[in-house]
Amino acid sequence: MGNIIRIGTRDSALAVAQAELLRQSVMAHHPDCEAVLVKMKTAGDWMLDRRLDEIGGKGLFVKELDQALMDGRTDLSVHSLKDLPTDIPDDFPVLGYSRREAAQDALVLPAKSCSYGIGAKDSGQLQPDLSAPIGTSSPRRAAQLQELFPDCTVKSVRGNILTRLQKLDSGEYGALVLAAAGLLRLGLSQRISRLFSVKEMVPAAGQGILAVQGRKDFDKSLLAPFFDEDAGWQALAERSFIRALGGGCQAPVAAYASIRKKRLTLTGMAVSAQHRVKRAELTVQKYEAEKAGVRLAEMLLEKI
Repeated sequence: MGNIIRIGTRDSALAVAQAELLRQSVMAHHPDCEAVLVKMKTAGDWMLDRRLDEIGGKGLFVKELDQALMDGRTDLSVHSLKDLPTDIPDDFPVLGYSRREAAQDALVLPAKSCSYGIGAKDSGQLQPDLSAPIGTSSPRRAAQLQELFPDCTVKSVRGNILTRLQKLDSGEYGALVLAAAGLLRLGLSQRISRLFSVKEMVPAAGQGILAVQGRKDFDKSLLAPFFDEDAGWQALAERSFIRALGGGCQAPVAAYASIRKKRLTLTGMAVSAQHRVKRAELTVQKYEAEKAGVRLAEMLLEKI
């Protein structure tokens, strides 16, 4: 029997589906290795009665996975990059990043009210029912929703994607805003009523990218087929911007980097003291990704 690689993951359906992508890549490219998933529940998965900013933020989704790495129970952890804190332990660095799935946020309407789906020609014109609240627990999404739909009511919603969809379809919400990547990875593309453009709603930094964390002495060559160079530059730029602003997943800040050939365009969003959404954009050579994040943060701070 070859080497066994233990991959730590949260036990939600989405997290397992994402970790499975890494497991399959390792098995396909290294038949001598056996990759297994080690599933666990994190504090962020069961503390659902309060907003994340009230109970510790994004770190609640990674603490148990970090502990498993420290204890030697796992060799790797797979995270949605948008949920990963910007401060990473030196002993357990991010080893690389997956190819990016769709980065946009998606409007999700109740199943009974919309049968368009992501491919419909006029889906971009679909609007939420403003007589019922729009569900999101993200201050970033809430701020941009209020700009797009000034008359809307935003109501917090917690739980995994399937739980949120059940709450939507039962009539508790008129719409949800969710990451398109999560819906696509769960095979739920038919629930996407429309995608918000980056100009309408700047995504969370790292949205759609998976980060693989592990011991610094882990042989990264085993994971090379899973990693994507451009996603690495995007992650560096976006997280540099968020770090420079001192924000996280529960702060109303956002960043998205697109790459065309060797040029990287970084779009950033922050909310002013007057609760106004401010955006800025910067284009650089992609190898200047980290500096671009800092510079864009400086540009936005001048606006807010």
